[in-house]
Amino acid sequence: MAFRQALQLAACGLAGGSAAVLFSAVAVGEPPAWAGSARARPGVWDPNWDRREPLSLINLRKRNVESGEEELASRLDHYKAKATRHIFLIRHSQYHVDGSMEKDRTLTPLGREQAELTGLRLASLGLRFNKIVHSSMTRAVETTDIISKHLPGVCRVSTDLLREGAPIEPDPPVSHWKPDAVQYYEDGARIEAAFRNYIHRADAKQEEDSYEIFICHANVIRYIVCRALQFPPEGWLRLSLNNGSITHLVIRPNGRVALRALGDTGFMPPEKITRS
Repeated sequence: MAFRQALQLAACGLAGGSAAVLFSAVAVGEPPAWAGSARARPGVWDPNWDRREPLSLINLRKRNVESGEEELASRLDHYKAKATRHIFLIRHSQYHVDGSMEKDRTLTPLGREQAELTGLRLASLGLRFNKIVHSSMTRAVETTDIISKHLPGVCRVSTDLLREGAPIEPDPPVSHWKPDAVQYYEDGARIEAAFRNYIHRADAKQEEDSYEIFICHANVIRYIVCRALQFPPEGWLRLSLNNGSITHLVIRPNGRVALRALGDTGFMPPEKITRS
């Protein structure tokens, strides 16, 4: 019951810190089917996956029977998205994995080179990027610092929601990585909150297409890709991402999602590519 209530409240628009607190109330052991009703019908696309489908936002009980279809069409148009969102998910560059504390896990010299190459690649696309949202972890902040030099004038925002973690128990399981159940319980709620907060169709007030960069971590990106495409989220660990790679999601006004690139590092020389 707690799990269903949490989903219902989150669907009403809670995001960010509020969503993180909300999801911390989800009971351990409850089904991890974050996608809700879509999970009950495998292979069937849920058009209201982001709870922004126009028809779902209208109270049909208040419909004026005299104005009929004309009024309904007008109200639907008020809620319809008009723009396409382009989401660029960037994995941080190579870092010192042996740092005793998180702040010591800084980028390696090669990692700094990778970030430069990623920044150059993004700049070469000739797009007008709207913003950079990045994880507050050291390796993501340093990657953002370098990439930002190649995208002058693009505002940047730091968030704890995009920090690395264990999103959901992978299927099939792996023997070399076994977080405690409490880590899935805490991290999974936060990473799901990040997905709901950042990955959705454009707001109805947005007039032009947007190009947004999110600089974070492999587990977060892999989980987001599975959720956005409505693939089983437990399959996230089957995907592999290089350091400094670019993943490109497109969210159309009708809510349909396409993956244009997954973990692209074709712009890097082979000797610069790593997956640490």
